[in-house]
Amino acid sequence: MHVAIPLYHRFTALDAVGPYTVLAFAPGVTVTFVAGEVGPVTDDQGTLSIAATASYADLPRPDVVIVPGGPGTLEAMSDAALLGWLREAHEHTRWTASVCSGSYVLAAAGLLKDLRATTHWAALDGLKEFGAEPVSERVVTQGKIVTAAGVSAGIDMALTLLAQADGVETAQAVQLAIEYDPQPPFDAGSPAKAPEGTAERALSLIS
Repeated sequence: MHVAIPLYHRFTALDAVGPYTVLAFAPGVTVTFVAGEVGPVTDDQGTLSIAATASYADLPRPDVVIVPGGPGTLEAMSDAALLGWLREAHEHTRWTASVCSGSYVLAAAGLLKDLRATTHWAALDGLKEFGAEPVSERVVTQGKIVTAAGVSAGIDMALTLLAQADGVETAQAVQLAIEYDPQPPFDAGSPAKAPEGTAERALSLIS
């Protein structure tokens, strides 16, 4: 199974690296970072670059596409090369997926119309503008379209795909291999549970 993760300027690193780590650990899975051109692509903090080792043209028909989110999403939604590649690849994928605001890139490519979908909580309602039905869930599967909520949810989404592709036992083995056993020190991971004022502070960090 060949997985392609497209990178664009100001993507959020964990959106891409979380699913990459899960899937790259699995036997029989190849994960390739792609972009308009081969070379380094800088994340939303401006301090980390990941090298795209293939261009869109080099990998036109991956089995799986996972689009990360990040502050650069707005520009990515207007990237004709990325959207064109995504539409073409989607015709042949087993799954076309997104993490966080990467769902907006899927929407801009016309892939979410009339589908249930999720994204980062701060951007959830905006999916309505693209004809999608926003759902506040960690991972949402609609046929071969799979969307994950904010940032860390990409790990859950990748484990979900791996279980479907190669069985629950493989997904569980990978989960244990990466010791993904979340025990956060605070119960503030969603706006429904976070203390008063935390949402505003969180928004100031990502705006």
